[in-house]
Amino acid sequence: MPKFVIEREIPGAGKLSPQELQAISQKSCSVLSEMGPQIQWVQSYVTDDKIYCIYVAPNEEAVREHAKQGGFPANRVSRVWSVIDPTTAE
Repeated sequence: MPKFVIEREIPGAGKLSPQELQAISQKSCSVLSEMGPQIQWVQSYVTDDKIYCIYVAPNEEAVREHAKQGGFPANRVSRVWSVIDPTTAE
């Protein structure tokens, strides 16, 4: 199944409290539960003003639907075509 990186512009994201991050996570999981197993949240990275999320989904439309239902921005959705790491150099 395809993997996607979602860029969410959220001013002040890096200053969100643990409780606020928990609430966002709970909302996301609730929407995912309603959408079914075809879309999965893998992990997210919180930076100063953005959150980058990794999702596995059948298509970009499913990712955008999750964002719409959850009330989350999805400013950019990019399909991952390859994954590389230091071992790729070997």
